[in-house]
Amino acid sequence: MKDNIISINLETATAPIVQEVRGKDYIEYGTDNWKNLYPQFLIDLYYNSSTHAAIVNATAEMIGGKDLIVSDEDTNLDAYVRLKKFLRSANSKESLHQVIKKVAFDFKLQGAYALHIIWNRERTQIAEVYHVPVERVRAGRPNEMGQVDTYFISADWGNTRTHKPYPISAFNRNDRTATSQLLYAGSYSPNMDIYHTPDYIAANNWALVDQKVAEFHLNNIENGFSGSYFVSFANGIPTQEERFQIEQSLTEKFTGASNSGKFILSFSEDRTRIPEITPISVSDADKQYLALQELLVQNILTGHRVTSPMLMGIKNDTGLGSNVDELNSAFNFYLNTVIIPFQLNIKNTLQTIFSVNDMDLPVDFVQLKPITLEFTSEDLKGILTEDELREEMGLKPLNVEVREDFSKVGMIDGKPVFSTIEEAEAHAKTLGCSGYHEHEYDGRTAYMACEGHAEATELSKFIDESGEDIPEDWELVEEEIVDGEHQDFDFEEVLNDAASEKLELASTGRALPDRKSEQDGVSKKTYDYFRVRYVYENDNFLTNKSGTKRDFCRQMMGAKKMYRKEDILAMTNKAVNPGFGPKGSNKYSIWLYKGGPQCFHFWTRRIFKTVIGESKTTKIEDADLIGYTKARSEGFTAKKNDRLVAIPPRRMKNNGYYN
Repeated sequence: MKDNIISINLETATAPIVQEVRGKDYIEYGTDNWKNLYPQFLIDLYYNSSTHAAIVNATAEMIGGKDLIVSDEDTNLDAYVRLKKFLRSANSKESLHQVIKKVAFDFKLQGAYALHIIWNRERTQIAEVYHVPVERVRAGRPNEMGQVDTYFISADWGNTRTHKPYPISAFNRNDRTATSQLLYAGSYSPNMDIYHTPDYIAANNWALVDQKVAEFHLNNIENGFSGSYFVSFANGIPTQEERFQIEQSLTEKFTGASNSGKFILSFSEDRTRIPEITPISVSDADKQYLALQELLVQNILTGHRVTSPMLMGIKNDTGLGSNVDELNSAFNFYLNTVIIPFQLNIKNTLQTIFSVNDMDLPVDFVQLKPITLEFTSEDLKGILTEDELREEMGLKPLNVEVREDFSKVGMIDGKPVFSTIEEAEAHAKTLGCSGYHEHEYDGRTAYMACEGHAEATELSKFIDESGEDIPEDWELVEEEIVDGEHQDFDFEEVLNDAASEKLELASTGRALPDRKSEQDGVSKKTYDYFRVRYVYENDNFLTNKSGTKRDFCRQMMGAKKMYRKEDILAMTNKAVNPGFGPKGSNKYSIWLYKGGPQCFHFWTRRIFKTVIGESKTTKIEDADLIGYTKARSEGFTAKKNDRLVAIPPRRMKNNGYYN
């Protein structure tokens, strides 16, 4: 295929040709040089034009977004549970979002996408959905109603003898005769009834020019000497063998990128026999190619409807990239005119699939947004402190406000130092310790609160009294980030109530473990005991540029314990992390705000099962019970503010600082 595209005449149109061919059951889709291979032509174009590839990659990422979520929280619980399960597992290997990421790439590159729909045995629901590379798909001949009811798939349409196309029924929710079907979709393309074309098709010739320019420069490097200079020897005509040897010597010595800049050394008995070297030059070639490069980049950007190359990761020298307001406008334009229409098309297709499974709930993409476009430098100065700005720049903090009634202080090993002894002692009392240490800080004597505690702090008491290790007879069923669980929702109780309703009654007695949470539920109809505990975890995807950790987070992580939910909620009324609450207060919700502003941690939920006697459940039933309870927790009717539980304060608005 590579040889074919190199020989494409740029005067030839690159729009696709769709035609029926006698003796074939499918409709051909190609160009004069790429017979029935138009999708492969688009792929080759993608691989050979750097500007075009950068735009396709960036746009596909924006279309796919960060995730796919259910946008309607107040809805039918059963449908919500089924949809959440489908989002987690669209097929045996992938989540639905993983499938959609591939769909988004095909949609941008090819203008179309294809999904393999697999029905369950009873044909009542869609069991699995797989992505099918759209370049492998060709449409069958339309039926008498003008509709395509069969598609053909081949691993290589350039070699159909080896890779014979096989038919697959088109997706039809009313005709479920076939066990699997193909859903082919895309945006409207004028004068195209069967296939869909990409939105940048008018820029294809310019992408080809980009490829040709790259090939020209590559050939110039590989064959740099030949074709650029004319060498003439005026000492007679050598034999054929001698001429060949001279040519080989010059080629080996002076052509190629590694030989650039070398000189020629000539020896002669008289001046009339000196070799003559005449440059073969093209008038202003460097300026011509520079102008051509700028022209082709601009036309490729125009074909993709990109108003700012910086959005696509393409640097230019026009000055546009330095204006944040213009970049914001460019991003909003591209989001609303390009990205969202792509996403709406995909969402409409998904709603068709969801409606078959009776879980037709609205879903939304979690949109990617360039961080650098959100605020100007003046905006950042207005909302961030000097130390926060330094941290964003990778510098150590200079000063930090620990409490409103304390002076600005420095930081040593992540701990505050004060300008007076009184301030250090006052801060020591809030930590439950006494005394201070002297330190040399910024050329002067400063004071740090003691590190040795005179008595146990509220935090150490909490860890000693409430922290648990995993008992040997507890089986870990599931672990995940706490997301959407309200603090008033008793996960363990609801989980065991669900088990008591669904599981079979057993006749033998039961024994309770020594330690029992108020949440620890005991199923009346089984000997499987579900226990729910919570663990303090670090977000490894956040970068702690200062390298410091506050005492609360250091002790919680170092203890390696798990906790009951009611104990975590009880910390709200204890000074376990004094000075880090709103406006420097000592008490606040550890469940929601963890270690306070700029904290890098969150809560994870672990679900255990204690088996006493013979278990009457299976892994699948456990998963169903847990999924049901998760849906209940996320559909809790109280005020839904608990998505903060899954978010480290460092990711929150204002980095977790209270306004």
